[in-house]
Amino acid sequence: MAAHYEGLTELFDKLLAAYGKRHWWPAQTPFEMMVGAILTQNTAWSNVERALAGFGENLTPQYILTCDEANLAEIIRPSGYYNQKAVRLKTLARWYEGYGFDINRVRAKSGEALREELLALNGVGHETAYSMLLYAFDKPYFVVDAYTRRLFERLGLTVPKDYDEFRLAIEASIPQDLYLYNEFHALIVAHAKEHCKVKPCCDGCPITSRCTYEISGQILKNVL
Repeated sequence: MAAHYEGLTELFDKLLAAYGKRHWWPAQTPFEMMVGAILTQNTAWSNVERALAGFGENLTPQYILTCDEANLAEIIRPSGYYNQKAVRLKTLARWYEGYGFDINRVRAKSGEALREELLALNGVGHETAYSMLLYAFDKPYFVVDAYTRRLFERLGLTVPKDYDEFRLAIEASIPQDLYLYNEFHALIVAHAKEHCKVKPCCDGCPITSRCTYEISGQILKNVL
């Protein structure tokens, strides 16, 4: 049975009050979201935006399949690791082709079946797969990342090393709801970028009353 965290709903409410709705994931189509999930690996979102813009009107699976790999790599160069990511995008597009490029056919499949298919694709790890499941395919899987791990540890919560064990513990602690999963993950990212950085900025943090890092006196001004 998965572990259980107390007070996550209250945490969500505080973050929502502080940052507002995030409207995440920013994409015009489900396929653009999937491409963004690949491109954002090991880079900042600003670089992903530049890479996506390079496609112009050609951000389609058909174009990626027919585009020369070297040309594709050049388009996505701003995202870094562009040669690897070009291969991964082609792998993703071939997988999507198996569904006739029909997002409704993908969404009609069970989440667990899609999860296994995605994780079997070269270059698709847990965070990438669950991001696609949640944001492109409307499947209720909570996305955890380095920001989530950092925040929970600073809140004094036990964080399992295993990705799915951590994910399941969060899912067991809040209602299973697509909007909640979507918004909560986006709010955690926003908070981590604003306050809960590697070197945290605790002044003005909306959840200092819960934070063991701040309470222990390890705030940024005391860190050399």
